[in-house]
Amino acid sequence: MEFALTEKYRRYASRRRIKSVLWLVCGSILMSAGFVLFMNPYQVVPGGVYGLGIVLHALFPSIQVGTFGLMFDIPLLLIGLKVFGRMFGVKTVCSALLIPVVMNGMTYLIGENPATMFGGNMNLSQDMFLVCIFGGVLIGAGLGMIIKTEATSGGTDIVAMLLVKYARFSFSRGVLLVDSLVVIFGMVVLGDWRLPLYSLVTIFVTTRVIDFIVDGASYDKLLFIISDRNDDIREYILEKMGRGGTFIKSSGMYTGAGREMIFLVVSRSEVSAIKGMIKEIDPQSFVVIVDAHQTYGDGFKAFPEKK
Repeated sequence: MEFALTEKYRRYASRRRIKSVLWLVCGSILMSAGFVLFMNPYQVVPGGVYGLGIVLHALFPSIQVGTFGLMFDIPLLLIGLKVFGRMFGVKTVCSALLIPVVMNGMTYLIGENPATMFGGNMNLSQDMFLVCIFGGVLIGAGLGMIIKTEATSGGTDIVAMLLVKYARFSFSRGVLLVDSLVVIFGMVVLGDWRLPLYSLVTIFVTTRVIDFIVDGASYDKLLFIISDRNDDIREYILEKMGRGGTFIKSSGMYTGAGREMIFLVVSRSEVSAIKGMIKEIDPQSFVVIVDAHQTYGDGFKAFPEKK
């Protein structure tokens, strides 16, 4: 029996590793395609080491964007491995090395002149908004798949991790700082004041697609309800909505009086109904509603398999 369970776990672990590798490879290909088809030919700089590579490629055309990315990634990877050790992850190293190789290969096969790529049938020089949208979708989808495998694409993520460790930055602020410097550098070198606007559109689309890939399409809502009529609200939640909730012991900061707060997670479509119900039952209640980006368990999504 023990042998059978061990063998079953090994098969499960093997399938999980294969799935993780496939997601990592597919994500790297999609991210590379986003740069090769949309960012590089039109010199849109969406931050990161590859955005910096686009700027430097404009100065040194003989060196490909992917090569510049690799030139930055290798020392950053070595620093990351030295500083963060095992927590840095083999998958991040593989992703950071795979993306520039795929990017250079695509560039060699497709080219980088919009007027000649695919016989000129994909020339979007007069519609930069579409360039930003489709480029952001591909980059976001690829990066989202990479993140789902618990890896990163390296580059500015590593710089941000170093800022978190040594400069007490938050990770998001670190990424924002580095990417902003890259965009400003691109604007100065390329001499196009519209560049930050294009970059903002691309970055916005990229982050939204990453959220979609990592967190899913729909966000549930998390409610904290403080009321003097908890029994009536409880009855509505259980009987009318068919939901469950949790009472949390709390106390007022000013009065110190103890009371129970309702903790509740509902779907987005149920928010309007429960707000109307609370207003009807107890207009003096206090309600806080926030996004619950990931909700797992009975009545919601099943726990995901670890890749």
